Amino acid sequence: MNTEPASDIRIREVLAMVAPGTALRDGLERILRGRTGALIVLGWDRGVEHVANGGFALNVGFSATRLRELSKMDGAIILDGNGSTIMWAAVQLMPDPNLPTEETGTRHRTADRVSRQTGHPVISVSKSMNTVALYVGGRRHVLEDSAEILSRANQALATLERYKSRLDEVSGTLSALEIENLVTVRDACAVAQRVEMVRRIHREVANYVVELGTEGRLLTLQLDELVAGVDKDRVLLVRDYCVTGKGKRRRGVEQALEELDALTEADLIDLGKVARAFGFSEGGDTLDQAVTPRGFRLLSRVPRLPEVITDRIVDHFGGLQRLLAASTEDLQQVEGVGEARARSVRDGVSRLAEASILDRFV
Repeated sequence: MNTEPASDIRIREVLAMVAPGTALRDGLERILRGRTGALIVLGWDRGVEHVANGGFALNVGFSATRLRELSKMDGAIILDGNGSTIMWAAVQLMPDPNLPTEETGTRHRTADRVSRQTGHPVISVSKSMNTVALYVGGRRHVLEDSAEILSRANQALATLERYKSRLDEVSGTLSALEIENLVTVRDACAVAQRVEMVRRIHREVANYVVELGTEGRLLTLQLDELVAGVDKDRVLLVRDYCVTGKGKRRRGVEQALEELDALTEADLIDLGKVARAFGFSEGGDTLDQAVTPRGFRLLSRVPRLPEVITDRIVDHFGGLQRLLAASTEDLQQVEGVGEARARSVRDGVSRLAEASILDRFV
């Protein structure tokens, strides 16, 4: 489930189109070196046609050298949506002058307004400032030197490593507390808090990786290794501790995940607000309230156990403590669990329980 804002997804898509190693980025760098400036629209439809005046149709394949040569003329260049075809050149763009913009230069004002009016990304290459700015959905993003981006990305990656290490610690502690039936709302919310922090730093580093293009391949490998399984663990945590409610007030896992996503950075520091996203009441002694997990997290670590069987086992026993106390014969009462699988689950759960407690005290 992806609850990331559509505007963030769109600007990342555009950054991928102009990342180092792409033909479009090559063309933009040629324009920068030639100091001619340019105005480039990524998309052609009736909305763009409405603000375009004059120019001449080309409809030829894109190349960096063609883009550079066409930028020598006055007027904008219009590409198709994926930047593979040059549709028009030397076009005068006439967007609605009443659209709000904070830009001051003529080229940048036009780029901002065209992007707002048409919904298509617009690239403005400044001749005087020697910069490239992207305008996407009312947002402005200036392309930076790869070395600066890489430096910030490495700093963010180091921060992510620290947060992931702390997440592993609190997650291990929660597993041990689950076995001992000593979990409080605070313990579960502390893990959820760390998960959200890791996910948000991951998103920031992922944006840097996109912007680095071919120069960010090593970072991609490190990033994928660091956050592997975090999203799955997040869903399992919510399934274990989400307060479902009753009747019209019944809430589901997706609603809880959406509320966690909606927490601001300041809200995330407050465990009470994290608890509210799980469906617990905010304030009072809620955080110290004892709570029993359903068992999804533990069962997910049992080898070769299908998700559908996990769901049936949790529905049958209703809680982790009853599952821990279940015998092989009890497990066989679950639909789809035969004698061999029952022994496998029983042995797997026992080993995980012992390992969790040992890890806590080692």
